[in-house]
Amino acid sequence: TYLSDLVADQQTTIRDLRELMFPASTEKTEAVLKQAGVEPTPKPSSDKAGAEKPKAQKQTAGHGRNGAEEYRNAPRVQVAHASLKHGDRCPGCQKGKVYEQQEPWRLVRIVGQAPRAATVYELQTLRCNLCGEIYGADVPEGVGEDKYDDSAAAMIAQLKYGTGMPFYRLEHLENNLGIPLPASTQWEIVEEAAELIKPARDELIRQAAQGEVLHNDDTSMKVLSLRRAIIEEAGERTGIFTSGVLSTREGRKIALFFTGRQHAGENLADVLKRRAAELPMPIQMSDALSRNAPKPIKLLVGNCLAHGRRQFVQITPNFPEQCRHVLETLGEVYHNDQLARERGSSRIERLHFHQEHSKPVMDELHRWLDTQLKQNKVEPNSGLGKAISYMLRHWQALTLFLREPGAPLDNNLVERALKKAILHRKNSLFYKTLNGAEVGDLYMSLIHTCELNDVNPFDYLTELQRHSEELGAKPAEWMPWSYRDSLVRPAC
Repeated sequence: TYLSDLVADQQTTIRDLRELMFPASTEKTEAVLKQAGVEPTPKPSSDKAGAEKPKAQKQTAGHGRNGAEEYRNAPRVQVAHASLKHGDRCPGCQKGKVYEQQEPWRLVRIVGQAPRAATVYELQTLRCNLCGEIYGADVPEGVGEDKYDDSAAAMIAQLKYGTGMPFYRLEHLENNLGIPLPASTQWEIVEEAAELIKPARDELIRQAAQGEVLHNDDTSMKVLSLRRAIIEEAGERTGIFTSGVLSTREGRKIALFFTGRQHAGENLADVLKRRAAELPMPIQMSDALSRNAPKPIKLLVGNCLAHGRRQFVQITPNFPEQCRHVLETLGEVYHNDQLARERGSSRIERLHFHQEHSKPVMDELHRWLDTQLKQNKVEPNSGLGKAISYMLRHWQALTLFLREPGAPLDNNLVERALKKAILHRKNSLFYKTLNGAEVGDLYMSLIHTCELNDVNPFDYLTELQRHSEELGAKPAEWMPWSYRDSLVRPAC
């Protein structure tokens, strides 16, 4: 395992093990430098990018972190005044008239509820005492034929694959709430629903292949049936991974997950096989590992600047002054990217902004890094020497954002997406079979894509099941960003 290999490595320090077991909550430059006992360089009063910092708005007391408008799915109850209406005489001064204000007072009241609810219908039965014929009450209108509603499968999938809660833990929770639902039954429910909504995942893959920027990375995963097969077959590749592919196009983001023996680059290559031939070459963003490259497909390759930065974060206690220079320089680049985002810059405007403000900074950093090695100011085999060599070796890919419109700075989007798989690994430990892994990948892909596009995953999964026939016929109309229009569109 990774931990045993780390312990066996002679270059591993006690600090490395401590940081692995108790990782820092943040890698912000100021926090990293202070932990190393170094004061950050004071920031100049004027902003290099010419941006004016907006004045901090005073927060109204009593409104909390989320205002009433954030409760999008909460029912709205209109409460009229008990004795006054629009245009009545003011009861205070007895002279003026009262008029309804545009914004009402809003109160938010939150109640708890179980993840699932059940209703038991007790149908009256009557039996003839002579012939023995039995007569039962009719099933009420609106009661479906299936025991488990489509919303039940959506909620189980949301809790299991969206929040990482294992089936056995869900079983225990529901049993305490008086709604018994065995773990095996929960699996059967989500597996059956997955077959109905699979066309949506296939359409996501097709649309992701048309993306302008594709991020990819992977993390280790356990699939018991594959591990047994590996032992029996003794094949060349023994690792099992969950790959994440995150595609962006026209402001929309699509997250895809693939579990198996393939690396992230191989899974990305499979996705790109569905790309339209007339589209220009997309940008691929990943770390510098060769297994992330979708061979033999040619792409505009960008490498994650955060990975290069992390090389210096890890050695800051040993080389505080040199690392401060690098971290603060990269901090300026990230600040410029944030300014471009806040201004709502287009891809071309963002590129020009970086070329004007970030390119001089990065050119100076490249000269500084090159000087450290060429003038023997740094031992090449030291931690600092290796970090500098990494940056110089991958400099072209690390600075793609200075040459290509829309090229991101880092691979953080897909790394955040992979937390879904990591959460499953931490709580459920493994998938039992490859089929179970495929079901998990399907739900994680749909759920995280919904989250990235500000769509309610529970509602989306429910409607996909209810309209599975329409989904199979026209899957493009049932994407997270378009399914609402399909719901109101009259049936042909």
